[in-house]
This record gives sequence, C-alpha cells and structure tokens, in this order.
Amino acid sequence: MAAPILALQDARITFGGGDLFNEISLGIEPGMRIALVGRNGSGKSTLLKAIAGEIDLDGGDRFLQAGTRVGYLRQMPDIVPGRTVADQVSRGLSPDLQENGMETGYLVDQVLDGVGIDGSRLMETLSGGEARRVSLAEALVSEPDVLLLDEPTNQLDIKASLWLEEELKSYRGALLMISHDRQFLKNLTNRLFWLDRGKLRTHGKGFAAFEEWSEEILRGEEVELRKLDKRIAEETDWSRKGITARRARNEGRLRALYKMRAERAERTSRVGNAKLDVSAGSKSGRVVVEAKDISKSFVDEQGDEKTVIRKFSTRIMRGDRVGIIGANGAGKTTLLNMLMDRLQSDSGEVKLGTKLTPAIFDQHRETLDPEESLWDTLADPGSGQLLVKGEVRHVVAYLRDFLFEEKQAKSPVKSLSGGEKNRLLLAKLLARESNLLVLDEPTNDLDMETLDLLQEMLSDYDGTLIVISHDRDFLDQLVTSVIVIEDKGKVDEYVGGYSDYIRQRKEDEVKKSADKKPVALEKDTSGKPKGTRTRLSYKDQRDLDRLPALIEEMEAKKEKLEAELANPDLFTKNPDQFNKITEELGKITSDMEAAEERWLELEILQEELSS
Repeated sequence: MAAPILALQDARITFGGGDLFNEISLGIEPGMRIALVGRNGSGKSTLLKAIAGEIDLDGGDRFLQAGTRVGYLRQMPDIVPGRTVADQVSRGLSPDLQENGMETGYLVDQVLDGVGIDGSRLMETLSGGEARRVSLAEALVSEPDVLLLDEPTNQLDIKASLWLEEELKSYRGALLMISHDRQFLKNLTNRLFWLDRGKLRTHGKGFAAFEEWSEEILRGEEVELRKLDKRIAEETDWSRKGITARRARNEGRLRALYKMRAERAERTSRVGNAKLDVSAGSKSGRVVVEAKDISKSFVDEQGDEKTVIRKFSTRIMRGDRVGIIGANGAGKTTLLNMLMDRLQSDSGEVKLGTKLTPAIFDQHRETLDPEESLWDTLADPGSGQLLVKGEVRHVVAYLRDFLFEEKQAKSPVKSLSGGEKNRLLLAKLLARESNLLVLDEPTNDLDMETLDLLQEMLSDYDGTLIVISHDRDFLDQLVTSVIVIEDKGKVDEYVGGYSDYIRQRKEDEVKKSADKKPVALEKDTSGKPKGTRTRLSYKDQRDLDRLPALIEEMEAKKEKLEAELANPDLFTKNPDQFNKITEELGKITSDMEAAEERWLELEILQEELSS
C-alpha cells in the first residue's frame, strides 16, 4: 500500500455551536479516484475545503507530502471586473510553473481549448455555465497531484460532462469528487468516502457499489438501534429512506416504462430515429402536443442568422415522458417554449390538446418567502391541509414524503439548506392539480436524496411529462423518448432514454458507413444476401404471437392468488394453504416478469427488422 500524499488525522470542524464532524481521519494515495458521498447538509463541501486547506481545522491535523500540488474546484470563480479568462485560469498555476512564461501560456491555452472558452473574454461577460468551465480550467491547469472537485458537472451540458469525464479518465493524479451525477461517479471512481452523521466510512470499491454497501451497513445498524431510544431510530429511518429509495423502487415501474417505450416506438416510422408522421393517426383527446415542421431562427450578436430548430415534427400523447437534451445554448428551452405554444415558431404548426392543466418548473425556479414557514408555504395556515391529486393531505404527512422532519414544519424557509429549498419547491409544484408537467433542468443543484425523491415522484406521475435535463441516469430511468437538438438546427427523436439514444445513434452511423461502402455478400441458395435478416425467426415469431395471451392469463391467475391471500382468516385457519399460495404467487410473478421482458425484446427486434 502506497503512503498517503494528503491526509487528515482526527479532524474536527464546528458549526452552529456544535461539531459538524469530529475525529475524521483519511488518506489519499496516488491513483485513488474517490467519490465523497453523503446526504445534503452532512458537511461534504466543508470537508473538501478542509482537505484542500481552504479552511482551518478546529481540531486535528492536515498532512501534505512535500512537493505535492493540490487543485481545488470552487463552486464558482471570483468575478473580478476587467480580468480576462486567461488571467483567471493562470491563478491556478503553481508557483514553480509560473516562473516559466512560455510553459504557462501553453498550459493555459491547452486547458481553455478543452473547456471551449476564449481566454481573451472578460470574466464579467460569462454565463453561469461558462464561469463553471473556467473554474474547471483553473483547477486543471497545473496538473495537480491531487484534484478536488465539488460538483464538477453542475451547469455543464452532457457534451461538456462527457469531455470532462474523458479528461479525468486519462488524469494521472489522485481524484476526490462530490457529484450528484451517478453515471459520472460510476465511470470514474474506485474508492468511496461516505460522510454520514458526522462519521466517515470508507470502502475499497467505487460508487457503483455504494447502494448495496450502504444499505448493508444501515440494515445492521437498525438491528442494534432497536434497543435504543425512538428518536435515534427515527433519525436512522429518515436517513435510510433517501439511500435505499432506488434499490427499493417497485420493479413494476421499470416494466411499465419499457412498455411505454414500446408503445412510443409503435408510433414512429423506425426505432432508431423517431421521425413521426403527424398527419396520420387519430385526433382524439389523447394528443397533448402536436408539432409539424416547426422552425426557429435568431439573429446573433454579429448580425448573422442562426437556426436553432429546423423543420421538427413530433406528437406527444397522454402519458408520454419526453426528455429534451442538447448542448448549452443549443435551443432546448426555445423548443420547449415552442411546444408549449409560449413562443411562436417561424414556420410550421403547433397544436395543444384539450383540457390541459400544465404545471411548469423553469430554470429560474419559483421564489420562496424566506420568512414564511414550510407549513404556510404548502398548506392553508388554519387547517394545515392541502389537496394533492384529489386527496386531502395533512401538511406534516406531505412534508414527510419529501424527507422533511416533523419539527421542520414550523421552521422558516430561510433555515433550510439549498437542497432542502429545492425539495420544498418540488413539493409545492407536485401538490398542484395538473395533467402536464413541464420541467426545465429540474436536476440542477439537486443532491442525490432529492434526485431520488424527484425520480420516484415523477415515476408515479400519471400525466404527461416533458423535461430538459443533462443527467444521463435520470433520463435513462424516467423517459420514454429523448428529443436531441444537434448542430445547425437538426432535431431528432429517439425512443428510450439517453443510453438508448447513444446506442441507436451508433447503429445509425454504422448503417450509413455500410451504405457508403457496398460490400459483395455471399449468396445462399435462395439468392438472397447471406446474413441479411429481414424478419423474426420461426421461434421468435411464435413467441411474439403467443406471449400477449400468456401474459394476460398469468395476470388473471396472479390476481386470483392475491385475492385468496387477502383473506384475513387464511393464515390462521390453513397455514399450509397460505404457504402454498404464497409460493405459487412468487413463481407466477417471476414467470410473468420474464415473459414481459421477452415480449418487449421481440417487439423492439421486430420494429428494428421492419425499418
């Protein structure tokens, strides 16, 4: 085992009259790629600053091996009027590198080329996303031995996040990062630091192992905590809700999502690129948004016309969940506003369905009154009740759904952390009566707990969803199709989530490449090109034909078994029969899941072969 190049020993930080954490010891060795995780408010960013030497410890020691360079990504750079981007990035160079002007200039230019920012621009002219990229450049420029990153993908689009991911994969130093982007952490990390209730736990595997590892720890804790007082047990239960939410999610939701994607595919001309024929099909009330050949152009600062949307068509039906992705500035919000008929298209036509009740969550978010309590923000002050999806709920019970404790109900909004405020905004939005939910980058600045919660709530939402997001995992778990805005106004729709889009795009590229290079194929006895498959095999076709009826039959049997188990007297009067039915129900459920997955695979394969 290598010696740590940076370490904390018995570190203590106090906050608000008490210890935020105490007796924290850790070591960072060369080659480590560490995910620092923990719920919102646990002190992750504070610990990262202590490791970076940005703040002093209230107790304990910090050790740094001689000659070790540490890079630290701040949330945002200092905006000094008149300072150029290149000058700002140069501030990240270590003193020994600053002595050589030529090397310094080369390193600054190289890293700015990577993040795509002109070094001559003034800091005060940058957007939030651009300023974030300058912070990244400042942290990367000196090629530090230890690189500390606090939410590096915040305000970055998917393209920039992928660039950063590739850059960090080839980075030779040690990494320690905080991020809500699960896919980013899974792809980059090989160690875990978990800051939980003031303690630091470490694990020798990367973030992909976090959910199983953390659930195992908490399950063991619960056994011990049953003997302790109720307050501690409730606190642990509250903590566990956020951590185990993804693992405990009803698998039926995922099956339902696959079915919805298959239904979406049936309405497209082909699975790979969902160009929709909006002139065909029923004009029933199921249509939520119908767009045909819509286009939009703007005149930029140089006076040149820039087309952001070019002849795009789609039909969004009731119950669809549509994601919109693209680079920052590509026109995602523009397209969203056009689809909602809040922005007039230059050409083409948009029609909205009837009886729509939309709820909209935009980038700038609603404002919360900092002096108002959580109780008064959500409910009638007198009764403490609110109406959620037609059901009367007490505000405290509803707040618990969003991971708030009962004692917080009467607290002012100003007492909440940033993540808790976002959680309260979501609670306020989702309490509204709506059948169309429009979310413009709802995942920005959300901690993992709130992301889990948002995903759960949206999975259960029975209306139509349109969402702009850069979070790949979020899109994979939630949407039935993604609308992708490319360069020069090119817009296409792909069935499935982000990973499906990447796969289908690669398949399209391979197909186009093959079309450009005709290859003489060996002929079989039928005279058809060998290896070319245009239809399902006999076995696949037989399975596809019989599976719907089989699934329906199994569903009926499952419902019958569940009805028998619902008899409250069955277990006491006939325990053997109860156990037999329970075992049979488990088997039929497993068989039905397998049949549904097989049916879905064959449906998609048939669509691909017929395209």
